[in-house]
Amino acid sequence: MTAPAHAVHLAELNVATLRHPLDDPRMTPFVEMLDPVNAAADGAPGFVWRLVEEGTADATGLRPAGEDVIVNLSVWETQEALWDFTYRSGHLEALRRRREWFHRHVEAHLVLWWIPAGHLPTVGEALERLADLRAHGPSPRAFTFASPYTAAEAAGHARPVPVSDPAAVQTGQDATPAL
Repeated sequence: MTAPAHAVHLAELNVATLRHPLDDPRMTPFVEMLDPVNAAADGAPGFVWRLVEEGTADATGLRPAGEDVIVNLSVWETQEALWDFTYRSGHLEALRRRREWFHRHVEAHLVLWWIPAGHLPTVGEALERLADLRAHGPSPRAFTFASPYTAAEAAGHARPVPVSDPAAVQTGQDATPAL
């Protein structure tokens, strides 16, 4: 067995508060971008995984942060890979138009954190990292593109991942300590 290319990966959670329900005609341009942007992410260098709702191609039906809040949870090999996808791909068009579809957040809406390669973060874990960022500001446990931390810095602040989903325990998802 060969060692993985990266011993750690970068997890990201982004939350967005909808201006209108997804079936509202004003949201049509956003909804039409979902499949191409998700396909671009899936094929992007350094992409590892993204959350999808069972039986669908995306996670827009999941509302763990509120009825009008959609979530995007993904894992990348490196921070550079996520940055390149976010700001140097077709995703940038959606980012530029976000104010048409989403309210401006007064609190942090994006959080990044390092995880062991092979660990898939749960939504509960991701929301906990966002809450940590909002409460304490950027740290090796929860940071942003503007205030990044390295995986080595995060390793010094490792804590076990809280077990919040009994189904995740059965799959071992919450058994791996997060950095």
